[in-house]
Amino acid sequence: MLTERLITAGRRLCHSVREGARKILTVRERYRAMMDAREARGIMLLREWLSPTQRAQFDTSKYFDVVGCDSGTRYRIHYGRVTNVHQIDEAGRPVMGWCFVPSGGLVAGDVMLVQKIALETNEQTTLAVANSFRVQALGGGPTRTPPRRACSA
Repeated sequence: MLTERLITAGRRLCHSVREGARKILTVRERYRAMMDAREARGIMLLREWLSPTQRAQFDTSKYFDVVGCDSGTRYRIHYGRVTNVHQIDEAGRPVMGWCFVPSGGLVAGDVMLVQKIALETNEQTTLAVANSFRVQALGGGPTRTPPRRACSA
């Protein structure tokens, strides 16, 4: 009798655990779908703000170039949210990296749009709050200098 009750209780417990795990997976899948939709909307909005040249560049290379409004310096904004802005020379080689991001949990497309607008409309103020870092001209990732401060939010 006790054995039968224990077996029944064990089966119910297993069923409950399986049902809970299924619900957790469903929530995770919904969250991923929501984040994918947010990212898609961010990229769609970014593309609307890009010039035809920038849009073509972004579509082929996942980055686009902007010209700073104050100095005429060229910057390349790579797909991403942090350490993705590189100052480039006339040959298109990276000279210096800049890190500045808006506050909030924004997706990459939204962050890149903010970076584009900031450099094209208020370059000097933007760079005054940005964190700079060295970048390698060919291959490899960024080589960081000791940070002046945390990446601006």
